[in-house]
Amino acid sequence: THTLSRSNPFSAIDVLRERSKLLRKTVYLFDDQFKEHMPKKNDTNVLEKELAYCKELEQRIEKEESLSSIPAVKEKLNLLKETIEDTQGNFILSKDTDAKTGHKSADSSFFGYKTHLAMTEERIITAAVVTSGEKGDGPQLPKLLEISQKNGIDVNTIIGDGAYTGTENIKQASDQNIKVVAKLNITIAQGARKEED
Repeated sequence: THTLSRSNPFSAIDVLRERSKLLRKTVYLFDDQFKEHMPKKNDTNVLEKELAYCKELEQRIEKEESLSSIPAVKEKLNLLKETIEDTQGNFILSKDTDAKTGHKSADSSFFGYKTHLAMTEERIITAAVVTSGEKGDGPQLPKLLEISQKNGIDVNTIIGDGAYTGTENIKQASDQNIKVVAKLNITIAQGARKEED
C-alpha cells in the first residue's frame, strides 16, 4: 500500500472548500439560523488559512450536539475531518527530508512513504513495515514474516506478487518449509543461474 502522496496545495484547497461547503449546506437543511455561528470564510489561496477555517468550522459544528449527532451532518463532518487530516499530513510531508519518490508503475510515481503489510486470508493484518517511498517491496518480506510469527501466526504459505520471489526470500521460505505462491521474479526466471538452481 502506498500512502501519503504529495498534493498540489491548490487542489487541496479546492477539496477542502468543496467539503466544507457540503457540510454547511447539510447543516442549513436542519438549522438555517446556524449561519450566524459559522466562522468567517477564508478568502485567500493560502492552504494554512483554509485548514484553519475548516478546523474552526469542524469544532463549532461538533460542539453543537443537536446538529453533530444527525447522521447526515455527522457523515459530512467526518468527511471534512478526514480531508483536513490528509491535507495536513501531505503538507507536512512535502517538507519532510526523509520522504522519497517511489513508483507504483513505470509511469506512475508518488512522493512519501510506503506501508508494507502482511495479512491472513481473513484480511487480519499481522505485520506492518513503513519505509520511504523508493524502497523495494521484496526486501521487506523477512521482517514481515518475522513480525507475523512473533505475533503468533503459524505461517505455512506466503502469497504475493513477483516482487517477493527474490533469491533470499525463496531460500528463507524454503529453510522454514514455507511455500511461496507468487509469479517468479524475472531476474530469477530469466537471469544467469546454474543448472542445478
